[in-house]
Amino acid sequence: MRMGVSKATIFLGFLYLSLFQSVLCRFVVEKNSLRVVSPDDIKGTYDSAIGNFGIPQYGGSLPGTVVYPKENRKGCRNFDDFGTSFKSKSGAMPTFVLVDRGDCFFALKVWNAQNAGAAAVLVADDVDERLITMDSPEADGSSAKYIENITIPSALIEKSFAEKLKKAVSSGEMVNVNLDWRESVPHPDDRVEYELWTSSNDECGFKCDMLMKYVKDFKGAAQILEKGGYTQFTPHYITWYCPQAFTVSKQCKSQCINHGRYCAPDPEQDFSSGYDGKDVVIENLRQLCVFKVANETKKPWVWWDYVTDFQIRCPMKEKKYNKECADGVIKSLGLDSRKIEKCMGDPNADEDNPVLKEEQDAQASLFIFL
Repeated sequence: MRMGVSKATIFLGFLYLSLFQSVLCRFVVEKNSLRVVSPDDIKGTYDSAIGNFGIPQYGGSLPGTVVYPKENRKGCRNFDDFGTSFKSKSGAMPTFVLVDRGDCFFALKVWNAQNAGAAAVLVADDVDERLITMDSPEADGSSAKYIENITIPSALIEKSFAEKLKKAVSSGEMVNVNLDWRESVPHPDDRVEYELWTSSNDECGFKCDMLMKYVKDFKGAAQILEKGGYTQFTPHYITWYCPQAFTVSKQCKSQCINHGRYCAPDPEQDFSSGYDGKDVVIENLRQLCVFKVANETKKPWVWWDYVTDFQIRCPMKEKKYNKECADGVIKSLGLDSRKIEKCMGDPNADEDNPVLKEEQDAQASLFIFL
């Protein structure tokens, strides 16, 4: 008799951890929680104060691209009135909307941006002062209807930092940032995971360590459940695409393959040294193809062997995160390397990669569901 399971999906990786089912998630507001990845002239970590309404959708962190609207810059009115949408296209990085403080409740600004498709909101302080926590207004007839329905994260940032962001956006720069919650990790102890959203990146600190520990710890149980027919497991890998206007930029060339179609953040957050985001995308693609080839032989659980062996034998810190090391792991597991190479395709081709395109489509549909 098969055991009963409740369907849940865990996101673990450079980007995020979330659940289909509702969970109570506690997170700690910390300074230095907002990091600018690019452009280089404002790159660094800045103070921010996380709002106490909304939820962190991706658990550990959320990367995104900052936009500063040309109209309704305080966000106090519905953005639809101005024909403005912040909804990301399939495969695009989430949109962080920068709005100015003043004229209405913080929560209303976030609510209006959320309704326009924003993934997160940064509120620019209007005076030079110590940051405060953005609190919820006292529930009344006008605010109660939206406070409980805010699902995106938000943060108040210092006036001086906000001016830097505005200047960069206004000059046409692609401003990439990363928002962190270091202790907001749900614990789905009573669930069987059918889908794991992950990344092969092992240099993103706490989140990567957490992911690798999870994979190693759950490997044995996952393989037993899969072999016994109790679960149907599918790994997924998150990618973004580079906006057309930036495909020839240094950032996109180092972070993307297939001419900007599939990208990942730089592992060390340093474009001048170490591994590039495109190295992560290629290994993610290889791991997807390992799963597909193993699945064709009716042994999908071999994916767990490859991923854990690759983590041990091919770490970035030892400069072994490369094709040569990966091929050694593939050979040791008896997988067909030619089928895997064929599955991966040409990362330099100016065309869609069917495997990664399928991942982006699944990613987009999942975001709509959430």
